[in-house]
Formats: sequence, C-alpha cells, structure tokens
Amino acid sequence: MSPTEQLIDFVRSTRLDEIDLEARRIVRTMITTVLGTTVAGAGEDGCRELRGLLLENGGAPQATSLVHGDRLPAASAALLNGVMARALDYCDAMEPGLHLGSSLVPAALAAAEFRGGVSGEEFVTAVAVGAELGSRLNLTEALYDGLDPTGVVAPLAATATVGRILGLSTDQLLAALGLAFNRAGGSFQSNVDGSLAVRLIQGWAAEAGVTCALWALRGLTGPHNFLDGVYGYTHLYGRGQVDATTFVEELGDHYALTGTMFKKYPSCGLTQGVTELALQARRSGILADRIDRVEVVLPPYAYRLVGHPFAPGTNPRVNGQFSARFCVANAFLNGSSRLEHFAPAAVTGKAVGDLAARVHVTADSALDERGHSAVDLIVVSGDSEQHFRLDIAPGFPGNALSQEDHDRRLQDCLAAAASPLPDSRIDKLMESLRTLEELDDVTDLVADLISPEADADRTA
Repeated sequence: MSPTEQLIDFVRSTRLDEIDLEARRIVRTMITTVLGTTVAGAGEDGCRELRGLLLENGGAPQATSLVHGDRLPAASAALLNGVMARALDYCDAMEPGLHLGSSLVPAALAAAEFRGGVSGEEFVTAVAVGAELGSRLNLTEALYDGLDPTGVVAPLAATATVGRILGLSTDQLLAALGLAFNRAGGSFQSNVDGSLAVRLIQGWAAEAGVTCALWALRGLTGPHNFLDGVYGYTHLYGRGQVDATTFVEELGDHYALTGTMFKKYPSCGLTQGVTELALQARRSGILADRIDRVEVVLPPYAYRLVGHPFAPGTNPRVNGQFSARFCVANAFLNGSSRLEHFAPAAVTGKAVGDLAARVHVTADSALDERGHSAVDLIVVSGDSEQHFRLDIAPGFPGNALSQEDHDRRLQDCLAAAASPLPDSRIDKLMESLRTLEELDDVTDLVADLISPEADADRTA
C-alpha cells in the first residue's frame, strides 16, 4: 500500500487493544487535560463573542457547547469548544509547537453526539489514531519556518478522528483528508502579535475535522494525492525534503504520539523551561527586589516566538503566555505560575511590568544541540551572578510531569472557571474519566461539563 493508504487503513482498522499502553495513557491524559482547559477557558476573550455569533447563525442542534450547554451544529460546537480549550494555552503540545488535543477532543465529542453516541473504547481509539496521524505528519522547526504547526497538521488529525467515529469508508476518508489538506495553514505571527487568532486557529482545526468528514459523507471530494502529489503535503510543507514513506515507518508498532508534552505552567511550551528556572532561582533565595538584571538565553526558534520585548497590548493574557520576559518576572514576583497570574489585571500590573523590563532575552544557536526547550538563565544582583541551566523543560519527553503535576493543573483549571462546575458534577466527571474506556456512551460526559449557571439561563 502507498503511505496514504497505510495511514487510512490505520485510522479505520486499529483496535484499542492494539495500541500500546503508554500511548493509551497519554491519550487519556490528553482528554482529561483538554476537558479541564475547556471548562477554564469558556469565559475568556473571544470565546463569548464567538459563542454569540454562532448562536445568531443558528442551525441544526447536533452537538453541545461545553460549559454553556448550547445546542449547535456539530461543526460549530467543535469550533467553539476548540477555541475554549486553547484559550488558556494550558493544553497538550508537541515540538515544535503542535497542539493536537484541543482540536481532536472537541471534534471527537461533536462527532460522537452527531452520531448519537459512541463507546468510551471507540472514543479513545478515535482520538488516538487522529493523534498518531498528526504526530507522524508533524515537521521540524526549519520546515515550518513560522507556519503554525497546529494550523497545518491539526485539521488533518481532527478529520481522521471524526472519520473514525463516523465510520467513513476508505474512499470517504481519503476524500475527507484531501479536503482537510486544503484547510491547512496558519502563522506563528498570531502568537508573536498576541492576537486571539492563536486560539481561533485551534477551533478552526476542530471545525475542519467535522466539516470535512461530513462533506465526504455527502460525496464531496478532495485531492487523492494530498500527501505526496506534485503539490501535496510533502512538497508544500515538507519543502521537497520529506519522503512520505517516513510517515508510516513502524506504523502501529511505534507510537509517535508518545512525544506529546503536557504543561506544568499555563503559558507557551517554550516558556516552560524559563519559568522553571526562575522558580528554582527564587527558591534558592533570590528575591525580586534584589534583582538588577536577568539574562535569558534561548534557542533561535524559541527566541523568535517568545523572546520579543514584553507589552501587555490589547490581549494581555495572550501576550503574557507568549513572553519569556513576563513569565520570568511573574515567577520571581509570585513564586508560582498559575492561571490567576495571567489574568489581564495581573499581566498589566506595574510591578511585573517593571521587573519584566529588567529581563533581557538573547538567542544562541548553540542551545539547539541541547534541545528544543533548552534555556539558560543568569541573575545579576549587585556584583554577583548566579547561573541556572536546563536542557529539557518540564513536561517534555525526558522530563515528564508527575501525577501530582497533572492533578494540580486540572485543579487550577476547575478553580479558575468563570462558570464553575459544582462538586457533584466534578466528582461524577472524574469517576467517568477514570473508567473512560469502559463507558457505554462517552456523550454521557457532556451533562457533567455544563455549568448550572448555563442551565439556569436556558430555563429562565
């Protein structure tokens, strides 16, 4: 079979018991993480406005917006839930900046509701095969060269997940993936400029997964040679330097999705290391009011994304999330990095702004040899300098988070929700997530992800 045929066969035929246990564990963690970030992100900038627009547009009540409980077309529900899931930038990611879970999980839930229900086993399998396809299509820093990996890859991954849930035939899935290929795109300039497009692109990818699968069900087609055709994926995004056969090496035996990272702190993956070092420095006794200057050294790719001068701008949370300077200043001032520290009022505070102005960031290509997330931090206080170094940031493969870290992130998300879930629903949700693969119908989770405030609003 061709690489395209092998990927399609993998998506359609893989059984849960054929997926290795570590990959399954990561997928379950991805699902739990994304549901937590969705609850927390529901009230963030852009989410309210997008919800209003989608409600105005209306359409068939096929799926549910989480937290709010609106009944929307499946593609619209996936879009809104995907945007909410990414709004706090606390979700899973993968080098060099691919976010899969915040598109796959919303798309999968919308598809499950559209279908009328799906077992937990099939749901986990669908997310896993989509995540694996996306992980294998993921490219390098040099090949992306400023393209947003999420915008490029996640539409195809989400389409694979939805295609599996909806039971697309081989020809239909081929058509759907070809259509998704034509939806791929996006730029990291969105992140650098602190725009809401960062989270909107995530939602677009989820929406594309549902839309492309539904179009294919109706007989609409995309290019069959989307992967390795003369103007296919390997040419346009692989820049002619990638052979499609590499996407299917050891397919089904080795799981590339095990390269997923989970965030310890609610900011860009490339600020995880510098935040960790700043907190280490603070624990060593370095206090914010004693700091004259902080020097941060990043690999060039990270520098271009998070090394720019800090300004809160019109979207303070996004600017804080993607600023190494802000993350360092916050860590020294607060001794932690939690969602509350990235709220607009916190990001625009005078103390953190003054300290961020004393943080200086430079790029050094020598750090590339140490790893994608390598970072050095030097704290200057009077005549003394203290040096801190990290090669693998927390949460990245090789420096995995503890279960305590995962639990802390989830609790941070649930506590930060603008429309909180009651303890009774949280307890029921957590029990369902612990037995996710055994659920008769995963859409039963949806009711526990709706805020009572939303219930009251709908019945008022």
